[in-house]
Amino acid sequence: MHRGILLGIGSLCLVACAGKPPANWVKGGSPIDVLPSRWVGSNSTVEVTPDGRVMLNTEHMMTVDRAGRVVDPDTKPLALLLPDGRVIGPDDTPLGFVGAWSASLPDQQMAWIAVMNTGEVVRFKDQGERQTLGVWVGGCNYSLRAHQMCTLVTHLLAMKYKDATPYPPTSWGRANYPPGMDPGWAYPGMYPGMPGTGAGFGF
Repeated sequence: MHRGILLGIGSLCLVACAGKPPANWVKGGSPIDVLPSRWVGSNSTVEVTPDGRVMLNTEHMMTVDRAGRVVDPDTKPLALLLPDGRVIGPDDTPLGFVGAWSASLPDQQMAWIAVMNTGEVVRFKDQGERQTLGVWVGGCNYSLRAHQMCTLVTHLLAMKYKDATPYPPTSWGRANYPPGMDPGWAYPGMYPGMPGTGAGFGF
């Protein structure tokens, strides 16, 4: 199953990797807190290290910094989180919106991914069904900026493996939480197809 996830994520080249860095790349975008965090599945784990490296099991997939910049393992720009929640890639390619709690795809107003305050990762499908894709543990709930960092990582990775076959990978299934970590569904104000909260979430 790890192989299946890798095939879906590929090299994490979200758009043309040879393109120009996003506008304001040097200045940076929205400030986020980068804290050690882990997205847990039974056979695969995505881990954010203290220096911002994002590891799929032992493979370095990308790196995120406190200025909202995301680079690939060769330090080429992948994405920039702007203060209004927009995410842009090389050549200013739109990559959607990311708030502290949910994210939406480019040209979409409804959230497609949410990271609950419990850490549970939920995907909202086209008909409003929910799919559980594992759970974040660690530093995501330290602050809203830390939670937004976890939502950003979730959004970028999920954009790559959402079309993998099969989807979702069984290693992210609901039955695979560590003992005592199944957080349940309820979260006030969160519902299938809720409007994306990327823009203007207080940053």
